Amino acid sequence: MRSRDHTDPKRLPRVDLPADARLDTLAVREGLPTTPWGENSEALFLTSSFVHPDAATAAARFAQEEEAFVYSRFTNPTTMMMERRLAALEGTEACIATSSGMSAILLLVMGLLKAGDHVICSQSVFGSTIKLLQGEFGKFGVLTTFVSQTDVAEWRAAVRPETKLLFAETPSNPLTEVCDIRALADVAHAAGALLAVDNCFCSPALQRPADLGADLIIHSGTKYLDGQGRVVAGAICGPEAIIDGKFMPVMRSAGMCLSPFNAWVVLKGLETLSIRMEAQGARALKLAEWLEAQPQVARVFYPGLPSHPQHALAMAQQSGNGGAVVSFVTRGDTPEAARANAFAVIDATRICSITSNLGDTKTTITHPSSTSHGRLTEAQRLAAGITQGMIRVAVGLEHVEDLKTDLARGLALI
Repeated sequence: MRSRDHTDPKRLPRVDLPADARLDTLAVREGLPTTPWGENSEALFLTSSFVHPDAATAAARFAQEEEAFVYSRFTNPTTMMMERRLAALEGTEACIATSSGMSAILLLVMGLLKAGDHVICSQSVFGSTIKLLQGEFGKFGVLTTFVSQTDVAEWRAAVRPETKLLFAETPSNPLTEVCDIRALADVAHAAGALLAVDNCFCSPALQRPADLGADLIIHSGTKYLDGQGRVVAGAICGPEAIIDGKFMPVMRSAGMCLSPFNAWVVLKGLETLSIRMEAQGARALKLAEWLEAQPQVARVFYPGLPSHPQHALAMAQQSGNGGAVVSFVTRGDTPEAARANAFAVIDATRICSITSNLGDTKTTITHPSSTSHGRLTEAQRLAAGITQGMIRVAVGLEHVEDLKTDLARGLALI
């Protein structure tokens, strides 16, 4: 984490916390010192700009000779509180907040790469990530090779002299495939490249990629960081030299910034992150075990199950918790039949929310092939293992027996 310097008059002050404060304490206390009013809940600064005492000070602050709040496109106290808190939880020096998880990936590539550079990416990442890297950045000469999420040899074989970035999402969406973060970090660093890990599914409550060698951690704060489906947000955590030196200049010009209100919502969500992830993961495990026993289900994907191909790795990387996302495949003799069966299960639910979002305290259910990965070709979906019979359930905080009943209603129709 960034050093706690309370004496430099040209740096913004830090909260006076013990150096050995644990994650749960940081999740509640890290941020900025209180204002002279002594508020206990963090203040929400809804302002576009900030006033300076004189022209010389304004000039120094705009030139970044003095750390201060200047304009909310790139500096805001509420946003900084959220950034400092998330960086503390991830165990990194710094963090930069963005308007969404996808804008965090946009900032990542804009800040690090140029035409001719090469990215190696898991073929199992979120559909929009594939579209952004292959489609949008491909137009500007950034090339991407997609490889198996779990085969380290494929990542190593894909390295070129112009490779600058490896990008992984673990567990993946929706198959919950788990990559070996430490092994991929070794591949990246041997090639002189950086490893970025999307930590959306686990959050720092379960997994800290920086501890395993990852250079940059990506977040969709829309998911578990907020935790109640209220706002859209994103972030990148990493070394101060990269966050301030590479990403901040792009943010200052391009403005994919997080609004102070959304930052405040995520800030408050972080306070309950650990207890939510523990409770939702426990419910997800029980639901996954139940689904494995249902004759209408062909396969269940959940890292907490011994049947998961990367179960041992997941338990080692994810603090012994499989997370809150369970995917399963309904039986069907043809893709069309499997899709019809999946739709029948989804449509029969009365408790689960039919939406592609996840990370909410309310359980959500979706058909990935036609929603989150609907913009991909069928060939791209099949390469990632996403079939027409697949259903993704992001388990919330409802009673697990009620969730079983909700899904059993639809499974009985198959």
